[in-house]
Amino acid sequence: MAKALLGYVGGSDPRVLAEMRRLQQRVQDLESEIVRIQAENDALSAAARHGDSLLESIDVSQAEPALA
Repeated sequence: MAKALLGYVGGSDPRVLAEMRRLQQRVQDLESEIVRIQAENDALSAAARHGDSLLESIDVSQAEPALA
């Protein structure tokens, strides 16, 4: 049954095996990219929270007006 599901007919096709290896590598590359992007997103979120706290610390009543 498993042979039928895998399309096994007298031997593994090297092209299918090569494609499977290529796809497995692509999945690993994409998973690594997800981890990198999540770390970057976390850093940007932390920086945005820090920026918000800096903006809240500005005393608007003491701020100088902008030049027109």
